[in-house]
Order: sequence, then structure tokens, then C-alpha cells
Amino acid sequence: MKNEELNPSEFLIPPSSFPIKRSVSVLVFDLDDTLYPELSYVHSGFRAVAAFLSPLLGAPAETLAASMIAEEIVQGRGQVFDNVLRQHGRWSKTLVAACLRTYRQHKPELALYPDAERCFTRFADWPLYIVTDGHKEVQARKVAALGLASRVRHAYLTNRYGRHRAKPDPHVFQLICRREGVTPAEVTYVGDNVRKDFIGIKPLGFKTVRILRGNYAHFEADAAHEADRSIHTLDDL
Repeated sequence: MKNEELNPSEFLIPPSSFPIKRSVSVLVFDLDDTLYPELSYVHSGFRAVAAFLSPLLGAPAETLAASMIAEEIVQGRGQVFDNVLRQHGRWSKTLVAACLRTYRQHKPELALYPDAERCFTRFADWPLYIVTDGHKEVQARKVAALGLASRVRHAYLTNRYGRHRAKPDPHVFQLICRREGVTPAEVTYVGDNVRKDFIGIKPLGFKTVRILRGNYAHFEADAAHEADRSIHTLDDL
């Protein structure tokens, strides 16, 4: 493992009912839809793009943002900017790329779920970590916007280790064990995406908890993909 790989250039953050017993010594959290509603980031990004496009299209930013939200609800996120630009007769690859850049580089306005706020307060004296997939700069901005920099020991942005290290790959979870000097059995991971969050680490002995919210709240998983336990709120940890 050549790169723990604890590189100072990484998004490094200083240390600071089966109720979790103290035999579990480390808590690790997914980010999107586990600690905050991921759709709030999407809408924040739409507002930033709408402000960028407003003078170019001669339309109010509020109207453009509302159009993007409506497109996302009906068509999903993949073609939102393309479709809005086509509606105004201004589609081009260059302008779509500028919209994507604005979306990814904007400073989001986000807030933790209330139960996540209570959870971080309750477990403030524990070693806490975040493991999150996705565009590394985007995920880093989310962590910063949520005020988590002083509340976890490290936010592992898996793409910083290469896309092949995204979940379900267990690499960053093994780095956490090495960093804390613990075994997988002493680490509990809380996530929402049963397609990838648990299947890679359960066989290694990590404890897993599924929080039933977000896009995967009603997704039925087989035994290999399902977590050891499911909860509806972080208050149940």
C-alpha cells in the first residue's frame, strides 16, 4: 500500500436498538444520504448553474433553477443542462461543459440531518471517519460545507486512491484499521447504499449498519449485500 498513504495533500482532518458497545472502537460513516440529503447538493449546484446562465440566456436565475429541478424529477440528472440549454436555443458542448464545471466547483450550501448532528455530538470522543466515493473535489467541498473538518479524524475520498478503490473495495477501510491499530471487528460502518456499501467489507469482519433513507431506502438486497443491521435514524446507533 504505497500511498496511505496519509499524504498531507489529502483532505486530512485533525483528530479532535443494538446500542453500539465500547468493544466497537471506531465509527465510520458514508456521506451522501447518510449524513445529509444528497439532493440538497444537487439543488445547490442547480442554483449555481442558474446564476451562471441567467445573463447568457436572459432568464431569471430562479426560473432556470426551477426548470432544472423539474427536469431532474422527470428525466434524472444526466441531461438536465443539455435540456435546459436546448429549451433556450443555446445548446453547445462548450456551454454544457461550462455548466458542469460550475456545478462541480460551486461552494454548496448544505446541512447535516438533525440526527446526524446529534450523532456527532454523542460520539464526539470516539474516533470518527468518513468514507465517500465520487468526484474528489466535489466530495471535499461537501465535507467542508457540512462543517465536518473538526469532527472526524479523516475523510477518505476514495477517488484519491484511484477509481478502483471506490466501494465495495475495502482498501480505505483497511487504512483506517492500520491508522487506529484495530481489527475490522472493532470498526462499524454506517451507510445507505446496499449495492456497494457492505458487500466488500462484511467478509473481512467489519460491522455494518444500513440506514434506511435516500434512494436505496426501499431496495431489497440479498444476504451478501445487506448490512448486519438496519436502522431508520442515527439516534438508534
